[in-house]
Amino acid sequence: MDSHILFFTRTTYRLLRAEYGVALAGAVLLAVLHLGHIRWPVFVGLFVYIDLVGYLPGAVAYRRARGGPVPTAYYLLYNSMHSLLSAAAVAGLWCVVVGPEWALLALPIHLFGDRAIFGNFLKPLGVSFEPATHPAYQEFVTSYDRLSASSSRSAAGAPAPAATGDRAVVPV
Repeated sequence: MDSHILFFTRTTYRLLRAEYGVALAGAVLLAVLHLGHIRWPVFVGLFVYIDLVGYLPGAVAYRRARGGPVPTAYYLLYNSMHSLLSAAAVAGLWCVVVGPEWALLALPIHLFGDRAIFGNFLKPLGVSFEPATHPAYQEFVTSYDRLSASSSRSAAGAPAPAATGDRAVVPV
């Protein structure tokens, strides 16, 4: 993925999730090493506020819409709450007002967990709020896979992306 190719193949998607998995393991390890120093009510509050503010309202709106569009505000809420930028801002403000503490590890643990375990990244506008394959994206994947297979057959000795399992990702 780069500034001209704005999609993942299965391999790049898995590698990105693996990177977040390593970051998640590091954050969890720090939490385990400092279990006695974590204020658990603060940890739980910091862990859940992300979904209480960023996911739950959109999930309710999605269910109420029954397949219809979900207002843009819910995507913006989700994306702002599930951003490492806003988590850094919350942590920075917390450090200034309250002071640094190990409970702040709840923020990266939540966000790294969403990306590594569940494969959830920011939500693009114009797609389903809940995971569903967009028909235009499915058409693109089919076309991409077909072109990748045919171009690899014509390139002498080059492995076929489809043959190696490196196909475009269609979230389920």
